Amino acid sequence: MDTRRSFVRRFSVPGSVPRLAAVFSVAALLVPLAAGAGHASSGATNPFCGRLGKSIQASSGAQMFCFHQQPNGTTNQTHTPASSQTTAFSSNADAANPAEDVTPSGVQAYGQSEVSVAAVGPYAVEAWNDATGFFAPCPSPMNKEELTGFGFSADGGNTFVDEGGVPNSNCQADVVFGDPSVEAWRSGGKDYFYITSLFDNLSFSGLSFLELTACQASGTGTSASLSCGQPIVAAVSAECQRFNGVPFCSFEDKEFLSIDPVRGRLYLSYTDFGLTPSSPIFQGEIDLTACDIGTPSGGVGPAGGTAGNPVCETGAPTMPHAVTHTPYFVVQPGQTCENEGSYPAVDPATGDVYVAFEHNWASNFFGPGPCLSDPTTNNVVRVPASCLTLTPVSPCSGPSATTSVPIVSMDAAFVPGYNRFPANDFPRIAVSDPAGTVSIVWNDARSHPLGDIYLQSYSLGSLAAVQSSPVRVNANTGGLHFLPALRKPSPTGSLEVSWFERATANTSLTNVMAAIGVDPTSSSSPSSSVLVTNVASDWNNVSSDIIPNFGDYTDNYVMPTATGARLYVAWSDGRLGDPQPFEAHAGVT
Repeated sequence: MDTRRSFVRRFSVPGSVPRLAAVFSVAALLVPLAAGAGHASSGATNPFCGRLGKSIQASSGAQMFCFHQQPNGTTNQTHTPASSQTTAFSSNADAANPAEDVTPSGVQAYGQSEVSVAAVGPYAVEAWNDATGFFAPCPSPMNKEELTGFGFSADGGNTFVDEGGVPNSNCQADVVFGDPSVEAWRSGGKDYFYITSLFDNLSFSGLSFLELTACQASGTGTSASLSCGQPIVAAVSAECQRFNGVPFCSFEDKEFLSIDPVRGRLYLSYTDFGLTPSSPIFQGEIDLTACDIGTPSGGVGPAGGTAGNPVCETGAPTMPHAVTHTPYFVVQPGQTCENEGSYPAVDPATGDVYVAFEHNWASNFFGPGPCLSDPTTNNVVRVPASCLTLTPVSPCSGPSATTSVPIVSMDAAFVPGYNRFPANDFPRIAVSDPAGTVSIVWNDARSHPLGDIYLQSYSLGSLAAVQSSPVRVNANTGGLHFLPALRKPSPTGSLEVSWFERATANTSLTNVMAAIGVDPTSSSSPSSSVLVTNVASDWNNVSSDIIPNFGDYTDNYVMPTATGARLYVAWSDGRLGDPQPFEAHAGVT
C-alpha cells in the first residue's frame, strides 16, 4: 500500500512543496478575508483559484482552499417551533459540542456544517466541516486543527460525544480539510466506520489528495469508544504542470463514499479539476477509486486490505514532460462545461457501481459561451463489476451505460439566509435490488422558482428510464425544497428521501422533511411528508465562520435491524445561533 510520503517522493514536481486542499465554501463573488492564524494562506498565484467564481465553481472545500474563512451573520436566533405535526422521528441530537470548538488561545469558532452520517449496530458516526480548524494551530488538543470534525454515538444516535478533528499526526505537512463522507460496516463481528475528506497542504503547490480515515467502534455505554487511524491516501492529482514557473497540480474535490458489504469494497467518486498544457481548464473530470477493506468474516481481502487497514487503488503514474497520473477509473472525462457533484451507489447483488453527477453546473450561466446553450443534466453511469478489479488502474476505459435527465437548475438562486452562491442541483443516488432500479433525487425549479425534490429511476444494467418524466417527491408545494439526501433503500426496496424545506418563499425559517417508503417505480408523488426537525432554523440570524453556513449537502443512512431498518437523517442546524451537526432517526420498513 502506498503511503502519503511515498506519493510525495514519486510524484512531486521538482522544486515544489506539498499543497493543501481545503474545507468550507466561500462565495467567490465576495472579497476574501485575510487568512486566520490557524492556517495562513493566499491563493493569489494559483491558477485554479484565479478561475474559481469566474469560469468555474467547486465545492466548499475547494472554495476554502482559495479563500479561507468568511465570518458573517448574527446570533439572535429565535427558537421557533417547526410545526405541530406529529412525526415518527426521535428528538433532534446535536452530534457536536460548541464547548469543544474553542482554540488553545481561547477563541470560540462558529460553524459545523456539510454533514454525513452512517450507522452499524448500536453505533453511529456523524462528520462535518469544522470551523475550529481555521484558527487552531498544528498540533492542537483533540486534533482541533483538522477541518473535518466528527461525533460518536453508542446508543443508536440518541446522544453523541464530540471527538474533535480526525487524527493526523503529520499536520505540519498536510491537513484534513473537510467535505466529509461516512460509511459503516460489520466485519468479523466488529464494527467499523470510514470517513473521507480533502487532504492537502496550504502552500498551493504540489499534489492534491483525498484521504480515508478508518475507525473501529467498541464497548457499550460510557465505556464505548471509537479508535481511528491515520490518513490513508485514496486519490491523487491526475497531473501537474508549471504555470509562470509555479508548480500546480490538478485539484481533487467533492468526494463521496459507497460500500459493497458483500465483497468488502469501498468506492469513492470525486472530481479532478484538471488543466491543459497551454492554459488551465478546470471543468471537472469525474473519477472513481476502489478500496479493499477485507472480507465480511474479518479476513484479508484480495489486495491485502483488512477492515481496519484499507488498501486503496489510486491509479498509476506516468512521467513524460510533466507529472501525470492515470486515475483508477474515469467515469466522465472533463468537458467544456463543468461536471461536479458526483455520488456513487453499489448494487450488492452484482457488484456493479453506479455514479451520478451534474453536467454544466455553474458554467450554465457563468460560461464559457457554448455552455450557455448546453442543457444542464443530471447523469447516471454504470460501471460493471468486471471493471472493478483491485489493480492500480481498472481494465476498462469507461462506463458500460450512460443516461441523463434534463433539469431546470437552481444554481443561480440567491437563497435567503443561505450564504453561498451558486447553489447546486447535485443528484443523490441509491440502488434498490428488490425494485430492480437505480434512482436519483435532486432539487429542480421546473414547477416553481425555489424548487421541488424530483425522483427519476432507471432499470439496473440497461439504465432504461422507469418513469416517463421525473416525479415530485415532496408533498408540500410552494416555498423552498433544497439539498436532498438519499443513499440506501430499506430492506423492502423502498427509498427514504430527506431535504431542507421552507413553508413559503418569503421566509428563512428552515426545517428538514422526509418522504418515507417511496416506491422507486411509482409515477405518483407521495401523499405526505414527515417532519424531522422539532425546531426551525432562521438562517438569517445565525453566526457562521464558514460558507456555506448550512452546507451544500445533507445526508441520511438506512441501517437494517431485526424488525426492519432505522433511518438516520443528518443536517446542519442553526437553532443555537451557531451552525451545528444534528441527527434524528426513525424506524422504517
